[in-house]
Amino acid sequence: MEMKKLSDAELKRVQQYEVDVTLDPDTAHPSLILSEDGKQVHDGHVMKVLPDNPKRFTKYIFVLTRQSFSSGRFYFEVQVKDKTYWWLGVARESIDRKGGSMWTPETGYWTLLYYKDRFVFNDNPDVRLPLRAELQKVGVFVDYDEGVVSFYDVEARVHIYSATGCTFSEPLYPLLCPGRHDYGGNNSAPLIISPNQTD
Repeated sequence: MEMKKLSDAELKRVQQYEVDVTLDPDTAHPSLILSEDGKQVHDGHVMKVLPDNPKRFTKYIFVLTRQSFSSGRFYFEVQVKDKTYWWLGVARESIDRKGGSMWTPETGYWTLLYYKDRFVFNDNPDVRLPLRAELQKVGVFVDYDEGVVSFYDVEARVHIYSATGCTFSEPLYPLLCPGRHDYGGNNSAPLIISPNQTD
């Protein structure tokens, strides 16, 4: 699959729809640690004892943002620097937060997975993508009305993948998963919701 190099103008076209989002602690798996400002998340390796909440993920270490979107276009960027494992994308409001459903568009997930030698858009079957060297920041763009979810390598200005022909009928939430880290500290870096700095 060919990854298309973008011009500055093409990337700026989607970046103009950037939204300010913060992570929702009520949805965060008990082992996740969120920063005070709700912009960073990492695996804390310890399950916190938290009150039961129907919004909370209890099987997978996911977290959603407080903000959801039900129309129009939106875009956000996440720093993935120094990470060996992460999951990123959007999910619909009604996803199963307690069980182990597949993470496909059919079940309400439009996500990109990066893990060691795997780089895929989660679908049935998965769409394997070429690994990106030195991937530092991923941009996610959604056109709710047109049914498109696109992913970008921001630093290299490369279009990674677009899911098209999607049907959205309920609110969509940005979803982050920092992945587990081992006791050697590998993959301990946080995922950081990081606003685009260029105006």
